[in-house]
Amino acid sequence: MTAVEKKKKVKQDARDQKFFNRWRRYFQFVITHIFYMIRLKLVYRLEVYGKENIPKSNEYIVAPNHLSTLDPPMIASVFNRPIAYMAKKELFKNPFMRWWLNWLGSFAVDREHLSISTIRTVLTIKKTDWVFGIFPQGTRQEPGVIHDITKGFASLAKSTKCGILPVGIVGAHKALWMPFKGKIVIKIGEVIPYSDNVEEMVEKWTEAIQELTGFKYEPTLA
Repeated sequence: MTAVEKKKKVKQDARDQKFFNRWRRYFQFVITHIFYMIRLKLVYRLEVYGKENIPKSNEYIVAPNHLSTLDPPMIASVFNRPIAYMAKKELFKNPFMRWWLNWLGSFAVDREHLSISTIRTVLTIKKTDWVFGIFPQGTRQEPGVIHDITKGFASLAKSTKCGILPVGIVGAHKALWMPFKGKIVIKIGEVIPYSDNVEEMVEKWTEAIQELTGFKYEPTLA
């Protein structure tokens, strides 16, 4: 590895409890619950259902479907706990994005190969007042269908003994700025208990998201 490659290499070290401190919590709260919520209420007329399904503990993984770049801060804005998202390592190569994501409590991962450090970080999050968040689809998808579901989220649930909280998002795919022009609905389902059967947890999440969003699951063609 050359000196330049080493400089560009993104660290995926496990985050310790000090990383998830009150300052990052305050920063995320101000960004999501104030700045983003103003836009969400004014422009998108955000409606949230099922908040009673959110566990009081943090031994669960927040797992929404994925429609837009608005999704991560939007989901964080409706939870009382700060959410630590897993973000692809490529995003951290940009200095500003690295600073921004670090302050929001996100951490870098290789989506193709989940490392031991990722599992350790999720276990660390359980020891704090944060909750872990991940988008099982990996990347943004078109509305109306559910596909390209990765199994990593269910594997993490198994490894860390966390339940999976399915969250359905509808209407977030359009970037709007004019007041009252949009409509976003978030529905929070019931927790899927963790088990040793990864395939079963993936199937239950898929069924829950279909019910919450009205979208249809389409298997990914080989």
